[in-house]
Amino acid sequence: MIDLYSKINELQKDGQDLVIVTVTEKSGMGPADVGKKMVVAEDGSAFGTVGGGAIEFYAREKCKSVIKERKSFSEKYLLHDREVSVDDGEVQLNMACGGRATLFYEFVGPKQYVYIFGAGHCGAALARVLKPLNFYVTIIDERQVVIDQLDDSADKKVTSGFVDFIENNGLKENAYIVVCTPSHQNDYHVLNKILEKKYKPAYFGMLCSQKKIADYLERAYQTYGKDIDLTNFYSPIGLNIGGNSPEEIAISISGEMLSVYYGKSKYNAHLRDKGAKKVE
Repeated sequence: MIDLYSKINELQKDGQDLVIVTVTEKSGMGPADVGKKMVVAEDGSAFGTVGGGAIEFYAREKCKSVIKERKSFSEKYLLHDREVSVDDGEVQLNMACGGRATLFYEFVGPKQYVYIFGAGHCGAALARVLKPLNFYVTIIDERQVVIDQLDDSADKKVTSGFVDFIENNGLKENAYIVVCTPSHQNDYHVLNKILEKKYKPAYFGMLCSQKKIADYLERAYQTYGKDIDLTNFYSPIGLNIGGNSPEEIAISISGEMLSVYYGKSKYNAHLRDKGAKKVE
């Protein structure tokens, strides 16, 4: 027998979003007894049961949209194989039993997934700031000695070439990406790979000066054309809060990430905006 709660913990550690489907109501005949649970992972694997048959097949398919939308909700079902009157908001499924059931779809996952390219002082400080904020943080660096010095702030620590990581693992949809590698060239290679593969991150940015970003953008436009979408590109990265220590920079970046996540970006002073001033 599978321990569903151990499986949930295992999937979370692996960085997978998941949905817990629970039967919360039942009337009449049917296989979906109250309390039955099924866990459906991001990769499509499922554990447990909500009764089998059409209702379970439908629920597994429904979980795909739940994971995409990252929202929990309940849905009512009429289990009937003939055309009958359906209550408002009820979904009819082709089952002979004739009963009714309600399933609660509980999304389980972080706010979003963060990739930090570069585990130096600023990258490590950012991971520490993000740890209690319910982001799933993966930090990547090609220097084993730097990875070994990290604490447990990051959910996943990867020793890899920066571009190699993207090639071998890909990036999750709508991810938040921070590029702070130890060299300009590595930074450029990571950003170029994101553009080349046409990822659509919710937020991506580079730790840099105005001069450095001007140099990069000139190269990027020459390579990919003037029509590349940099709407969600923040560089210089962070909010204009002042301060230059790794910890202050980390707070600046995490503040900007939260500003984007909660849709408050237009109310804040971003370092990427020329002449950014303190927001009163």
